[in-house]
Amino acid sequence: MFQGIEYFRMMGRYNRWANQRLYAACLALPEEEYNIDRRGYFRSIGNTLNHLLVVDRLWLGRIEGKAHGVTDLSAVAHARRDDLWAARRDMDDYIVALFDGYERGILAQDLHYRDMSDSAKIVPFTAVFAHFFNHHTHHRGQVHGMLSHAGMAEPPPLDVIYYFHELKDVA
Repeated sequence: MFQGIEYFRMMGRYNRWANQRLYAACLALPEEEYNIDRRGYFRSIGNTLNHLLVVDRLWLGRIEGKAHGVTDLSAVAHARRDDLWAARRDMDDYIVALFDGYERGILAQDLHYRDMSDSAKIVPFTAVFAHFFNHHTHHRGQVHGMLSHAGMAEPPPLDVIYYFHELKDVA
């Protein structure tokens, strides 16, 4: 059912679904809870969500062979969370459309890019795509933990299996 490029297309949709659920919880927080230093790697919920958007720009630039302009992985792309949410929705829709456009053959190719220290890298697209979505899962997990610390009794379940339970409603 979900093999090869179809797996990554599904992951794009799952990623959008999980981000929608996570942002709904984050937007329900009082502003000070959203921005308070929670001792995470990027300190706050807002900073961690900004990091995800910034890194999406970085990796999509690399993947598409376009300038990404990212020089700081801790950059705050949008200080206002409503603006960040709008940018996240646009990015998630873009990611879904991008992966929908890929043909199966891309998984047999390598991505050639330069990292942030300007070193040349060659990585199979399969590994790049896996990293891309795993990176989201990693940082969503951090935000999920921060939501717990913010006093949310039950932050939303984000596991991929819940996405499949709801698939008929979100696909």
